[in-house]
Amino acid sequence: MADEGEGEKADKKVVHVYPLVKHSDMKEEMRHEVIELSVAVCEKYSSNYEMAAKTIKDTMDKKFGIYWHVVVGEGFGFEVSYETENILYLFFGGNLAIVLWKCS
Repeated sequence: MADEGEGEKADKKVVHVYPLVKHSDMKEEMRHEVIELSVAVCEKYSSNYEMAAKTIKDTMDKKFGIYWHVVVGEGFGFEVSYETENILYLFFGGNLAIVLWKCS
């Protein structure tokens, strides 16, 4: 019986219901604001990643100046050049990744 309990734990997939920041060099205030925005938009457009990315980008352009880029999706890699203190890479809802960066 002990083996069954251990097997059940090993088969469970860990799904994060909170935003998990993998990398960021944003200032604390800006990072919290951007995380809240990203989570709210991705919850609203949970089945349309393109619309989520466009909404986040438009909001960031208005609030923090132009030249923001946003990628929302699953299973991608990236390498970007960006302005210092203007990148955020996070996971939300398990396998949904969001990358925001600013370059001019």
